Amino acid sequence: MSHTQSTFAARAPSGVGEVSSLSIKRLGLSLSTFFTISYVICIMGYLLMPDFPVRHEALSIFLPGFKLLSWQSYFLGLIESFAWGWYIEVDPENETVG
Repeated sequence: MSHTQSTFAARAPSGVGEVSSLSIKRLGLSLSTFFTISYVICIMGYLLMPDFPVRHEALSIFLPGFKLLSWQSYFLGLIESFAWGWYIEVDPENETVG
């Protein structure tokens, strides 16, 4: 341990500076919530500003079965957005969770 690290460890309150692993449940829910909110914002942008130069049809690349815009497609995209968060978290190649 270097002098700087030992000084920090001596002054730091208990638990500060320690590395802890992330909860799989917390990270999965966070990613899923982020993707779901992003999806809703994108759809709202399409409905409120249809002439905005963003290609909302690109959502169909990441959300199979999504088409602009029906209620069935909207809810399918919502479910798939939530599922993407868990897919990224649970992916066996993912080494972000200790």
